[in-house]
Amino acid sequence: MKKLTIQEIANATHARILAANLEEAQQKNICHVTQDSRQAGEESLFVPLKGKNSDGHDYLKSCMEKGVAACFTEREMTPENGCVLLLVENARTAMLQLAKYYRSLFDIPVVGITGSVGKTTTKDMIASVLSQKYNTLWTLGNFNNDLGVPLTLFRLEESHEAAVIEMGMNHFGEIHRLVDVVRPQIGVISNVGVAHIEHLGSREGILKAKCELFDFMDEKNVAVLNGDNDMLATLDGKLSQKVRWFGVENKRDVYADNIEAVGLEHTRCTIHTPVGSMDVVIPMPGAHMVLNALSAVTVGLEMGFTLDEIKGGIENFVPTKDRMTIMRLENGLTLLNDVYNSNPVSAKASLDILKDVEGRSVAFLGFMGELGEFAPQMHREVGAYAAEKGIDLLICIGNHSDQMAAGAKDAGMKEVYRFDTQEEFWENGMDLLKKGDTILLKASRSMGFEKTVEKLQGVK
Repeated sequence: MKKLTIQEIANATHARILAANLEEAQQKNICHVTQDSRQAGEESLFVPLKGKNSDGHDYLKSCMEKGVAACFTEREMTPENGCVLLLVENARTAMLQLAKYYRSLFDIPVVGITGSVGKTTTKDMIASVLSQKYNTLWTLGNFNNDLGVPLTLFRLEESHEAAVIEMGMNHFGEIHRLVDVVRPQIGVISNVGVAHIEHLGSREGILKAKCELFDFMDEKNVAVLNGDNDMLATLDGKLSQKVRWFGVENKRDVYADNIEAVGLEHTRCTIHTPVGSMDVVIPMPGAHMVLNALSAVTVGLEMGFTLDEIKGGIENFVPTKDRMTIMRLENGLTLLNDVYNSNPVSAKASLDILKDVEGRSVAFLGFMGELGEFAPQMHREVGAYAAEKGIDLLICIGNHSDQMAAGAKDAGMKEVYRFDTQEEFWENGMDLLKKGDTILLKASRSMGFEKTVEKLQGVK
């Protein structure tokens, strides 16, 4: 992080400086921002955030005692031990304001990404392409909310030449707030599905919330959209920005054909662009990964990359942990570890991969969150989809597992089992698995399915 003075920070956040020596405090330098008091040090700004069960203000005194340079505070108090306090109305808002100012110090291309499904993989693939030519900063994991986005931007250094920032949401206005900070010149929407429909009411509501990505982009900027998505297709001719379309069914700006699986780990396709075509091997399974690659190709072309540079970025892409990671265990089980998160669209895409494996296919599926009143129906649909794809064994875990199991049975599936918890499965269901099985594990983040991954790794 570039150094900022206390006065710069106060100006950006409309803060009042509380210090024993105001003139000296104004010139003090900060080169690290954190919400974790354990990580705060002599050149850090500590941001005391309030959570459901905690309040960072409880750690202000200990931060001052150990010599932390500065702290935001929502409470007027006396600074101690040379620490500078910055009195603000809301610490979380102040962090966003500071991130917006810090972002403005960098004149580099920034790509902003959102979408119901696949935004993290899309972000990583775009970053891999841009890294072929530029020193690129990108969001780690899915640090995509009003905490993660500022922390990502604070990692910008003078040496960075481009940035790829993921933005998530589950309510209206959240992306608007983030994109005001990020100010991308290229905005990518991977798709509009049903994730967060509980809060947004309908797919039309989800589309409206995702389109907040363009709120601070002008006609010189570029929107990169998935033309295969029925909701995004309705934006044709309606945006003020330049629009570039990618797809498989939609053969417009950038599209793919000749899609085929290469073993369990790779997907091959031919990608067609306005400047030529190329054969690419994507280092992840699944036809849906082709759409992620197409978005990266489209962004690369907009930024002036050659096809060879773009191909190198895609073929050297390294997926994030727990996102369709193939694990071949010594006990003879093969895991398709896709436990990071789940929703109906991504669950069906993962089942499309499982259906083509050799040997017995096992789907170990859990609860999908934030579906509201649609949850019973959508869990039932995923169960039915598993049956339609010929999956050999379905194991359903957690809330709405009864609906998922019923959907599979009604669609003709014979081997269907349900358990209330993972622990119940470990005690009573492990014998359902056999050497040679390929097991897809997928559920919402709250389920913590990585615990079952660890259990299966320990099976003899």
